[in-house]
Amino acid sequence: MQRVYFLGIGGIGMSALARYYHRRGAEVYGYDREPTPLTDELMDDGMHIHFEENPEAIPSDIDRCIYTPAIPETNSEFVHFQQKGVKLIKRAEVLGEIAADKTCYAVAGTHGKTSITSMITHIMRVERPITSFIGGISVNYNTNLIDIINSETVIVEADEYDRSFMNFHPDIAVVTAMDADHLDIYGDEKQMRKSFDEFARQIKPGGFLVTKPELMHEFTSSCAVVTYSLDNPEADYFMKNMGTMKGRMRFDLITPQRVIRNILFEKTGLHNVENAVAAAAVCDLAGADPNTIRQQLKTYKGVRRRFEYIISNDDFIFIDDYAHHPLEIKACIEAVRSMHPDKKVCGVFQPHLFSRTRDFADDFARSLELLDTVVLLDIYPAREQPIEGVDSQMLLDKINKTEKFLVNKENLMDCLKNIQPEILVTMGAGDIDRLVDKIKCAFDGTIN
Repeated sequence: MQRVYFLGIGGIGMSALARYYHRRGAEVYGYDREPTPLTDELMDDGMHIHFEENPEAIPSDIDRCIYTPAIPETNSEFVHFQQKGVKLIKRAEVLGEIAADKTCYAVAGTHGKTSITSMITHIMRVERPITSFIGGISVNYNTNLIDIINSETVIVEADEYDRSFMNFHPDIAVVTAMDADHLDIYGDEKQMRKSFDEFARQIKPGGFLVTKPELMHEFTSSCAVVTYSLDNPEADYFMKNMGTMKGRMRFDLITPQRVIRNILFEKTGLHNVENAVAAAAVCDLAGADPNTIRQQLKTYKGVRRRFEYIISNDDFIFIDDYAHHPLEIKACIEAVRSMHPDKKVCGVFQPHLFSRTRDFADDFARSLELLDTVVLLDIYPAREQPIEGVDSQMLLDKINKTEKFLVNKENLMDCLKNIQPEILVTMGAGDIDRLVDKIKCAFDGTIN
């Protein structure tokens, strides 16, 4: 394949796949709605990207067009490829092709996929050649693709959206959680959970399903089920003796065969420690050396926008997080509270999708009420058209707080300067991340 086109090339998953093809000598072209630092990096690497729907800008000899479900079928470039008879294939199908004849570790679940995938990647890259597609930018490697040509091990995030994870037949699969989400796809939570069970039944013979003890009853797969937990001693993998040392979390990891003692872990928050237990379980099942697991967790620095400290000083703390589901928002705020119990917390939240905001409006409100001050931005629509009666004002009205504000992105800085927060947390999966440097500059005079 010589020329590959990406519709939605700036997405975090699409850009990793574009890098994969580019590393293998393909000429990569693509479209996205607007430039970002990520598309700038792809163009610096030699990829050809434009930012307006324009079929005339597409080379005539494209071999394959890879697209993300966020691209509507009315997109003029999508229609162009249909009319030309060029093969159109979803990103998840391509990942399934890549992983089909390899050893595959797939991480699924409604929370924690990216963190666990990046931890498994950080550990296993020491053990053997791997190719890993990460749904975020690894802080350790400043990329979303770790790729050793001719590797026989593929690590992927198995996304439940659009049933994308059904493209994988993993040797080891993780299911972290099955909280209701993507009801625009599944209709109800029952159907979503059924789809996770179908995914688990695709694990290869002799493989493992790694999940939490409380989820075991959800699965009918005949494969071996291995459980993990933060501190439940009935799980196969769990941690004990947690404390702190030199500003890091310290704990012992209990496994079925041994105890890996004195693991030092930089990422704060109990949910991150539980993610580390899950990643360690996968790597242990894959045959990783216990000392490698200990050492690599010690040097793991996280993923951008996963509880990422942007500013941290005595007067002001600024954290950016990808949280976009009520339970993720709750976990993020509780982590902030546990680490900074005496400070007031201001949160800026950009709701993601009209359907998700509609389906979980009350849950969003209860989670956001954990903040001292709530600032809402307009809903980021992504792939959706507006839904009548669903907007950020509707959500704001449900939040039982005195200090709550609805602002647009242009007025956000004035709002924050008036609030003068002690701790600021930005949350959301839309384009709120593009405000991070602007906020950083306003509060400490520098940018990333």
